[in-house]
Amino acid sequence: MASPDHSQSLPAEDYQRLLAFRTELRSFLRWSEEAAHEAGLTPSIHQLLLVVRGDGSSAGPTIGQAAENLHVRHHSAVELAQRAEAMGLLVRERDPLDHRRVHLRLTDQGSARLESLTREHLSRIVALADVLEGVVRNAEDL
Repeated sequence: MASPDHSQSLPAEDYQRLLAFRTELRSFLRWSEEAAHEAGLTPSIHQLLLVVRGDGSSAGPTIGQAAENLHVRHHSAVELAQRAEAMGLLVRERDPLDHRRVHLRLTDQGSARLESLTREHLSRIVALADVLEGVVRNAEDL
């Protein structure tokens, strides 16, 4: 693969595409945060529920895995899990083989709240993808 040519200035269209991409992405994230608040969740708890539900293992993700997925420190993930557990959205369970590890599992209430929010998000993701596809298509035309 050839290295990019940095000797020429980028055309204005590159900046316009990057602006369109970032604007649309920020708009989606802002909407997502508002949707979480309307559902009675903080955006961080919504993300945690998504991490737990999106994990493929039967035991659920560990606190460490959740921290990694959320891009937060371990102790921040612990605090977030404690708040979600106090709300009745998830349970923390010690690993039977390694008691230092704590797995997270959604409760029925947590699953129901996440599913409702996810349904709202899926339609918005399709709209976001359409806009971003146009940005990419315009880049390929250059």
